[in-house]
Amino acid sequence: MLTMQINKKELIEKMSDNLPMLRAKLGLTQEEIAMTIGVSRHTIISMENKKRPMTWNTFLSLVLVFSGNPETMLLMKVMGIYTEQLEEFLLPGKRI
Repeated sequence: MLTMQINKKELIEKMSDNLPMLRAKLGLTQEEIAMTIGVSRHTIISMENKKRPMTWNTFLSLVLVFSGNPETMLLMKVMGIYTEQLEEFLLPGKRI
């Protein structure tokens, strides 16, 4: 059971602010990350340049990509993107 509400807007903002760095850490181009999560390269560019808001579904897709790598997973935790509340939302009853 979630003890605290997830602040989606705040998490999305933090992901948007850090997307270029997280993507670079995995060595992925804008085109590669776009293809991986099923959006256009233009969408990634627009989100990185703050010209288009990130959707919750896109945020979750990016979390899944970045959580598969120990370095980017740690960075997401340090940046406040991957919080305990998000972890409970994604994996109720299980901790990573």
